Amino acid sequence: MNSALIPLLILISIILIIALTTRFRLHAFTALFIVSLLLAAVTLPVASIVSTLKEGFGSTMASIGFLIIFGAMIGVILDRTGATLSIAGYMLSKTGEKRSPVALGLTGFITGLPIFCDSGFIVLSGLAKSLSRKSAVSMPFMATVLATSLYSVHCLIPPHPGALAAAGIVDANVGWMIIVGTLFAIPGAVSAYLWSAWASQKFSATAPSSGRDDEVDPRQSLPPVFLSILPIAVPLLLITAKSIAGLLDTEGNSLGRKILELPGEPVIALLIGVLFALFLMKRKSIADMNLVFSDAILKAGPILIITAAGGMFGMVIRSTGAGEIIGERLAGSGIGLLIPFLITVIMKTAQGSSTVAIITAASIVAPMLEMLGLGSEWGKVLALLSMGAGSMIASHANDSYFWVVTNFSDIRVEDTLRVYTTSTIVMGTVVFACIWLVSLFVL
Repeated sequence: MNSALIPLLILISIILIIALTTRFRLHAFTALFIVSLLLAAVTLPVASIVSTLKEGFGSTMASIGFLIIFGAMIGVILDRTGATLSIAGYMLSKTGEKRSPVALGLTGFITGLPIFCDSGFIVLSGLAKSLSRKSAVSMPFMATVLATSLYSVHCLIPPHPGALAAAGIVDANVGWMIIVGTLFAIPGAVSAYLWSAWASQKFSATAPSSGRDDEVDPRQSLPPVFLSILPIAVPLLLITAKSIAGLLDTEGNSLGRKILELPGEPVIALLIGVLFALFLMKRKSIADMNLVFSDAILKAGPILIITAAGGMFGMVIRSTGAGEIIGERLAGSGIGLLIPFLITVIMKTAQGSSTVAIITAASIVAPMLEMLGLGSEWGKVLALLSMGAGSMIASHANDSYFWVVTNFSDIRVEDTLRVYTTSTIVMGTVVFACIWLVSLFVL
């Protein structure tokens, strides 16, 4: 096939996915499968169509399956045991009610490391309403602080599915993704906080019309904050320690590297996090544990399927050779990190899903990394984080998280657009600017 026609067909396929999921409300998995099959049929040899679809779906599932399931288990246990409220109460005790937005932002950032942003927001939305009333801070501001602090880590850091699947596609170091991604998420969350504080000045604090009131009451039987943080901190520390040990000992001969080899593997590290989370449960019978595990698997299932379907679509794109074609044309252009960032921005803004956006962008960009000057270990990590920054822009009406923020905060759609949506644009832009500045010194 004419090499000039392949990028055009991929562009058409992306537009078709956007149309099927937004205009016709077709389920994301079905849309991804149909479009992947059509694209494969017109660009690949007939004999390789089915094998390519299977390989893309299966390899993505293999790289992220256990991580998403174990991450979901940790999140469900933190939710059911009140550990998230325990962390929130601790943060509030350190900041005071006058700085309750800061406490809420810190809580969202920490609990968002293992918990998906929509689940975290649902769990903490009642607390946000309560703090809004107590501290006379407007609800659009409180809701946006919570939403963006959760969102900053969701878009940048494994084990969240988009970042995790993209790391597998470009063969990047997950440990470094976690370390560096966390560092870049901080200015993202801070910039969103400052912008939302300015954008919400015209709103006054009013009591929400409905919803439960999750106040942090010291009389509540919440788990100790130390035990609440362990399921989050231990896996991150193990993965980080293994990555640092690998950097210091590239040959793998040191005792520290050998000791950390297994527990620092992300799958095992998250499994250890699950074991620590089980200590939070008051009743530890097999039946109670099975209820938690079943709930986590039910939550993880749809995410796994859609993410694996995104990987399948990505494998078809990679098999067409489009990445090499585009890469050759962009080689020497000097725009490097801007390409993965802009591709993800377009995908995210158009179809709503950060996960689909970053997986699709990674599949397009992976073959051209060398030609863009991003083939090194640092280049891959920064390219992925650029995609993560792009996947923040912009969360609006075609994003399910937008509606979670709106409905669970009892605020008007126009207020969510004014404060929250603009904050996602600011935070994504700030994160990319920070990544670009760092790239000047490390690439």
